[in-house]
Amino acid sequence: MRKKKKFNEFINKTIEELKEEKRYSTAHIYQSALNAFCEFCGCKVVYFHQLNRSTLKEFETYLRNKQLSWNTVSTYMRTLRGAYNKAVDQRITAENSRLFNHVYTGVKNNIKRALEVEEINKLLNEIPLKKLSKELIQCRVWANLMFRLHGIPFVDLAHLHKSDLKGNILSYRRHKTGRQMIVEVSETTMTLINKYQNTNQNSPYLFPILSGSKTGEELYTEYQQALRTMNYNLDRLAKKCGVSAKVSSYTLRHTWATLAKYCNFSEQLICEALGHSSVKVTEIYLKGFKNEVIKKANDAIMSYISKNSRKRV
Repeated sequence: MRKKKKFNEFINKTIEELKEEKRYSTAHIYQSALNAFCEFCGCKVVYFHQLNRSTLKEFETYLRNKQLSWNTVSTYMRTLRGAYNKAVDQRITAENSRLFNHVYTGVKNNIKRALEVEEINKLLNEIPLKKLSKELIQCRVWANLMFRLHGIPFVDLAHLHKSDLKGNILSYRRHKTGRQMIVEVSETTMTLINKYQNTNQNSPYLFPILSGSKTGEELYTEYQQALRTMNYNLDRLAKKCGVSAKVSSYTLRHTWATLAKYCNFSEQLICEALGHSSVKVTEIYLKGFKNEVIKKANDAIMSYISKNSRKRV
């Protein structure tokens, strides 16, 4: 009798390999997808033969019933598919090319991520610092720096080294892609950096977001906690400023890109400023831009017609 091959054991091995490669974020996604699938199956051991079209479709429904977004569902499905394809390549299991055809593996981009000009101004500038707590002041400083430094992601801001800043030139590599970024820092932004930069001589980091004492998986865990704190305080700051839109660290990046587009800068230039791997990635950021502009134009036309109709009457 052939021994049944365990899918969860294969994924756990993949997770360990990812950790050895210091790809902790990807390892975390694999772990989350495996946990969700095991919970759905009602057991800790999952076999390859349990991966069939019917089970995967039921898993998709299960995730949606738990109020998970379509993008989260897609992430879990693509993760399981990636592990399955790797197992097929290693001849651990037989290939079924249509296995994931009937579950959602796309990306929905129907959520408004960018703030209006008035909203971003409220968030970054409106309330005097003396009316904010220490945590919200620090949050607003990081938000201002992220926005002023070409929409730099929070992960890159947190990992900036003191050695990355020479004079008013900031030179660093994107944490996600490794792409070299060079930013000429304005005088106002430089004043902000000088005021809030790290004073701990034992830390290599430019800002006191990370302790400087952690490495490897502990550093990844520390950063994840810092990100959660940042997003939590951004939400608090937004509410205090009267900004009703949902705000996260990504909102600042998307807002910078969208406002650059409103100022008629090319997508190629925006792509360079954001450090995207290609213009296609930038286009995803700006996917809703044209529809929003068309709606505003239509609203203006309808308003113009309405006003002139009343005048004639």
